[in-house]
Amino acid sequence: EEPCLSNGTKRVGGETLHVLLTDLVKVSNSRDRASRLFQWLLCPVLSKTFFRAHWEKKPLLIRRQNPDYYKGLFSTAEFDRILRNDEVQYGVNLDVTSYANGRRETHNPPGRALPYTVWDFYESGCSLRMLNPQAFSSTVWNVLSILQEIFSSMAGANVYLTPAGTQGFAPHYDDIEAFIVQLEGKKHWRVYNPLSEDEKLPLVPSPNFSQADIGKPIMDVVLEAGDLLYLPRGIIHQGNCLPDAHSLHITISSFQRNSWGDLLLKVMPAALETAMEEDVEFRKGLPIDYLTFMGVQNSDKEDPRRDKFLSHIEGLMKKLVSYAPVDAAVDQKAKEFLHDCLPPLLTPEEKASSVWGAPVRWDDGETVDMAVHIKTQTKIRLLRGGAARLCSDGEAVCLFYTTENSRVYHKDEPKSIEIKVEHTDAVEFLIHTYPEFVPVCSLPCETAEDKVSLAELLFEKGVIHTSEPLMSK
Repeated sequence: EEPCLSNGTKRVGGETLHVLLTDLVKVSNSRDRASRLFQWLLCPVLSKTFFRAHWEKKPLLIRRQNPDYYKGLFSTAEFDRILRNDEVQYGVNLDVTSYANGRRETHNPPGRALPYTVWDFYESGCSLRMLNPQAFSSTVWNVLSILQEIFSSMAGANVYLTPAGTQGFAPHYDDIEAFIVQLEGKKHWRVYNPLSEDEKLPLVPSPNFSQADIGKPIMDVVLEAGDLLYLPRGIIHQGNCLPDAHSLHITISSFQRNSWGDLLLKVMPAALETAMEEDVEFRKGLPIDYLTFMGVQNSDKEDPRRDKFLSHIEGLMKKLVSYAPVDAAVDQKAKEFLHDCLPPLLTPEEKASSVWGAPVRWDDGETVDMAVHIKTQTKIRLLRGGAARLCSDGEAVCLFYTTENSRVYHKDEPKSIEIKVEHTDAVEFLIHTYPEFVPVCSLPCETAEDKVSLAELLFEKGVIHTSEPLMSK
């Protein structure tokens, strides 16, 4: 089998997820961790080949003839355990769907989804879609929280369980990059090109198509356990189960609303605001007679005033570039990403050396280890490379972070701490020195007291951890 290359080392493609995740605990840099995990997901295709040849361009099918390749990521048995033990709500966490005779239906009753009813739906030919398995499965949570650093965009997932001989969804396209990971059984997929140039890399998902709409497939394949199918957004697809096998797959997705256009939606209003404040050309009045030659009712008229008007608009738009606050707009996108993010699933070492493992506690009627403090010699670093970002938020400078996020999408407000202006260099220093541990005394703050108080603030929020667990002296 062709080996997977990552970080200059050979990794055997047959490595199980359990072995890989255990191995990744020893990888110090979270960005390297993400690269390794993504490379395993795609193996034997190299990730750099994937991004060059397939990303946003064309589907990719990886056949493995290894049904256990993705074993441990999720299973029907785990699905059943979650239904029994967790508060799974129809329409929030679980959809019951069917597609027959060209008609797509949702059959969600109100309230909690319990095994008795859910498996009855399944037996009667309905598909089950779990909308946020990461809220219930720590393995899915771990995988997605690592992968989100690859994409700089939220990594989400849906799980689909389909009975033999049925189809749960109509042909459609999505607004995300999708990695369909076959976990159990098999599924027949038909894949189609976008219907027009306008539907390439769409910003929103499509309505349900009829079979007559979509033409002939460009790919007609059966995924078996251990296989992967990547679909760029806008690629139409439909999956159905063969008569002899059920199907369980998980779709890992990312890159929703992450286009140049989405960034420009943030850049342009801010650029205009600045231009109008600073440049009189943008404040000059419109021609008093502009309504007589501009607008739809005048658009077919030959009028030199129209040419002059449009030429002036073009000049102003070119000028607007010099007022574009691109870094500030990127920070707006970054803040949204950090709000979308899953919190990191801590390794035992990260837990022991962070606020979650600090020895301060209540024991036998009194508080214990209250003398545990960060000192100037204590070595610290960010908990994860992508766990925090410094952004200006109006007048204030704030550190936005993911460590207190919920596993449920947007359940909580964005998390941030206001950083004193005199401490911003120190926070930037910590961000740029990751993954190295640096002593608190090396932070570029004016006084030792400032260095320690900043480190303690970041430690309390779970943004940093120490090279060794804090001990009371």
